[in-house]
Amino acid sequence: MITALAPAARDSAVTIRYNGELTFAAPAMLSYRHAFHAGNHADVLKHTIQIALLRYLNQKDKPYTYVDTHAGAGMYSLVEGYATKNAEFTGGIERLWQDTDLPDALADYVDVIRQFNPNGQLQFYPGSPACALQVLREQDKARLFELHSSDSKLLIGNMEHYGRQAQVDVGDGFAGIKAVLPPPSRRGLTLIDPPYEDKGDYQRVIDALQDALKRFATGTYAIWYPQLQREEVRTLPARLKALPAKSWLHASLTVQSPSADGFGMHGSGMFILNPPWTLKEALTPVMPLLVKKLGLDTGARYVLDYHENAAG
Repeated sequence: MITALAPAARDSAVTIRYNGELTFAAPAMLSYRHAFHAGNHADVLKHTIQIALLRYLNQKDKPYTYVDTHAGAGMYSLVEGYATKNAEFTGGIERLWQDTDLPDALADYVDVIRQFNPNGQLQFYPGSPACALQVLREQDKARLFELHSSDSKLLIGNMEHYGRQAQVDVGDGFAGIKAVLPPPSRRGLTLIDPPYEDKGDYQRVIDALQDALKRFATGTYAIWYPQLQREEVRTLPARLKALPAKSWLHASLTVQSPSADGFGMHGSGMFILNPPWTLKEALTPVMPLLVKKLGLDTGARYVLDYHENAAG
């Protein structure tokens, strides 16, 4: 059994018992964006696609490696702490929680979240590392990077149960992936989802992918980005499309019209390099339903594009 980490100076941890066996340390007071936004519309999009990508990799017996460049704490409480400040999950996972008739990919995502809430009440939200490890098989590995000192401590505690299957690296994920690509099995998914609080992250994403594609051209790369009123956001999809991948898929979910004052996130996107050919079909019924369920005004819409590069 995992023991919850002792709270640091400005942090506190809550203990989550899962199926009577696991104990997760979740940030209740953590000055970091993951805790504020846990379970929101962006997480719904990101984790639905993440889980679908991993399910595809599971179709072959050969092992693979899951790499997460900005792993966060791994688990979040939705009943206390920073996640309750704006309660963004009420506009995300909560709107799908009671639904029993969802498209397969979305139903699979909700089922994974339910596995961390065995009493049926939405109290805890798994971050991308926990979502991944719920889907990975015994032969698969996870490499998880987190630079934030408090989050990395919580992440180590939350991943302890998985033993050698999950390796946590305290450091910069952009730099770290150079050491892990290509994976030994030459199969893998890399999730890149920095907070983008530093505008330099947009260029770091491009630089990291250019290097990663040289090291591991056949790998699948999933890039999450926020929809903000910034020039860097407007140009990012085109820059990603120009990378030398075999193919790409772009899925974006806008939940509301951009604010008049120019601030705030009005949606998010996932850009996949070398996606499985089945992904667009899986997302075709998902995206319009997310607009219907999570949209806040007439500005709500989605994009779902797939393209194969002849020279990729």
